[in-house]
Amino acid sequence: MIIDCHGHYTTAPKELQTYRDEQIAGLKDKSRTPTKGKISITDDQIRESLEGAQLKLQRERGTDVTIFSPRASAMAHHIGDETTSRNWTEHCNDLIYRVCNLYPKNFVAVCQLPQSPGVPPANSIAELERCVNELGFIGCNLNPDPSGGNWTAPPLTDKYWYPFYEKMVELDVPAMVHVSSSCNPNFHATGAHYINADTTAFMQFIQADLFKDFPTIRFIIPHGGGAVPYHWGRYRGLAQDMKRPLLVDMIRNNVFFDTCVYHQAGLDLLTKIIPIDNIMFGSEMVGAVRGIDPESNQYYDDTKKYIDRQNWISDADKKKIFEGNARKVYPRINKKH
Repeated sequence: MIIDCHGHYTTAPKELQTYRDEQIAGLKDKSRTPTKGKISITDDQIRESLEGAQLKLQRERGTDVTIFSPRASAMAHHIGDETTSRNWTEHCNDLIYRVCNLYPKNFVAVCQLPQSPGVPPANSIAELERCVNELGFIGCNLNPDPSGGNWTAPPLTDKYWYPFYEKMVELDVPAMVHVSSSCNPNFHATGAHYINADTTAFMQFIQADLFKDFPTIRFIIPHGGGAVPYHWGRYRGLAQDMKRPLLVDMIRNNVFFDTCVYHQAGLDLLTKIIPIDNIMFGSEMVGAVRGIDPESNQYYDDTKKYIDRQNWISDADKKKIFEGNARKVYPRINKKH
């Protein structure tokens, strides 16, 4: 089985965005009391949104199941307040639940969280519990910067986050560290803000003893770990100067990287630098980069082909990348597949 650990519902029916647009417009009317409201989307609309996109690409590329979550760039935790975020998040997660019920062989669910700038992460515990215990989700996406590019939240290693981590450990679910859209014009969302956040999270992990406090907690750093593999020597050297643990020891049981790297040389570097036990297959299709690479005449995000070409990786290790590591990091998937 080939498990894609990184997929978002980027092709959701237009009614979802219509709701969001109306919700945001309503924020300008201070006399209006925010309500959750309803979104009317039929099962046939969901099927139509997937059949020509994610499902078609699964069949064409030879993958089996995608760990699926709401569109990351649309989480936009910086918009509105906690109520705004909670209402939007619940609708998004409920839609993912419907997708996974319609296509249980193709998708398993990971939830968005109702984060908001200045609001303690502990306030997201209720939605995590609802999604895991009631809806059967297997993990969550955790935004280290709900401010959307202004970085007003404490580092991920700060005790500010600990109540949420305690719940993650209790439920035995991991978190993908994933920012959302950027409201800072200096940072393009998918080209800069995402990669900045991936790299920043890793450096935060180096600087503190989070994994001594939570030895079983698991984080996925997406997009191949941002700049981390390319600058592995820099981070090894910084850790050494700070008298921190060896990086391979630090990440062993707690930090994992996906393969959302969209060229052969980049993915070759990832698999040669990062231990195989810490790499999980991911493509993020249909995601940030959807075109065909004129140099290879293949889709940039068809990352399975890059791994298939890596003849220095044994079949046993490729099985870890394609399946085994995902089962280890997301153990609740084993009850479904």
